[in-house]
Amino acid sequence: MTKPRRDVLIVGSVPLADADEVFRTIADILGERVERMPDGETGKRAKWIEWQSPVFDDHPLFERIAQETETDWRNKEVDKSWRLSGWHVVRAGVSPQSVSFGPLGYAAAARASYRVFSQLKRDRVVNASCRFQVSIPTPYNVIDQLVAPDHRLAVEPAYEARILAEIDEIAATIPHRELAIQWDAAHEVQNLAGGRPHWFDEPERRMIERLVRLGDRVPGAVELGYHLCYGDFGHRHIIEPTDAGLMVRLSNALAEASHRPIQWIHMPVPRNRSDAAYFAPLGQLRLRPETRLYLGLVHLTDGVAGTRRRIEAAARVVNGFGISTECGFGRRDPATIPALLRIHAEVCDLNV
Repeated sequence: MTKPRRDVLIVGSVPLADADEVFRTIADILGERVERMPDGETGKRAKWIEWQSPVFDDHPLFERIAQETETDWRNKEVDKSWRLSGWHVVRAGVSPQSVSFGPLGYAAAARASYRVFSQLKRDRVVNASCRFQVSIPTPYNVIDQLVAPDHRLAVEPAYEARILAEIDEIAATIPHRELAIQWDAAHEVQNLAGGRPHWFDEPERRMIERLVRLGDRVPGAVELGYHLCYGDFGHRHIIEPTDAGLMVRLSNALAEASHRPIQWIHMPVPRNRSDAAYFAPLGQLRLRPETRLYLGLVHLTDGVAGTRRRIEAAARVVNGFGISTECGFGRRDPATIPALLRIHAEVCDLNV
C-alpha cells in the first residue's frame, strides 16, 4: 500500500479492554496511516484526570473539602459528579514546601504497555517504524481540577517535579527511537478561552512557560507533541472555540520558545465548523519545519462526508496537515471505535 499523504494521530484514550486490544485494533484498521500509537489509557486510567485523585486522597498531608462551583459551565452536559467531586487541600499546619509525591502511575503504565507494544512489533502486528505514544495531562490540568484554588500555586511545584521524574523514568526504560510523548493541554486552552477562573497573573505567558518547561524535559531523540483541547463531555466542548485563533497563538509561542524540536501540535475542529472564519487564523500559523499539524476534524456522526468538508475548508488556508478526532475516544461506546477508525482510514485513502 502506498503511504497516504494524510496520516492519523490517535490523541490518547481508546475505551477497549486493554493495551493489547487497542494496539491490535489500531494496527489492523490504520496500519501505516498511524505513526504513533497510544495504549488507550484503559482500566483505572480511563478517567483522564480523575484517576489521579487517589494520589491526593491517599497522601497523608492532604484532605478533601467540598468543592464550590467555580463558574457557570458553558457545557451543561458536563457530569456533575466530575465537576463537583471535591477539592484537595494541604492539611492545616502543614507547610506546602514539605509536600512531595511518590509514583503517580504514568511511568509504571508506560513500561507495562511498552512490553505489549514491543512484542506486537516483534510479531509484525504493529508496523516496525511506529512509535509508542505516551499521552500525559500537564500538571496544570491536574492541579486545576483536583486542588482548591488557594492551594494550587503552593502544590503545583511538587506535583510537577514528580511528573517530570516520571518522564525521566519512561525515557530511561523505553528506547528513545521508539517513544513519543504528548502533553495534553486542555485546561490551559479552556481557561484562556474563559472556561474557568485563572489562579495566577499573566496566565497566557506563564502557561507557555510551563508547557515549554515540560517539553524541554523530553529527551531530544524522543518525539514531542502537544494536544490543545477544548474538552469533550457529551461530545461537546467545555467552551466552544470561536475560531482557531487562540490555538494558533499558543502554537506560535511554543514554536518560538521551545529549546527542542516539536514533532506535532494537535488542534480540535468542532463538527459544525467547515466555515472559512474558523480556519482563517491558521494563515498566521508559524510552526517550525519539523512540526506536523494535526487537525481534529474527524467526527463519527457525519463520517467521511463531513470530514471531507472540514478538510477542504482547512486546506484553503493551510497545507500538509494530518487528521484526528477532537479529543481522545475515552467517553465513547467501545462498539463505535472500529467505525470511527475506518473513517480515518477512508479519508486518508481518498487523499483529500
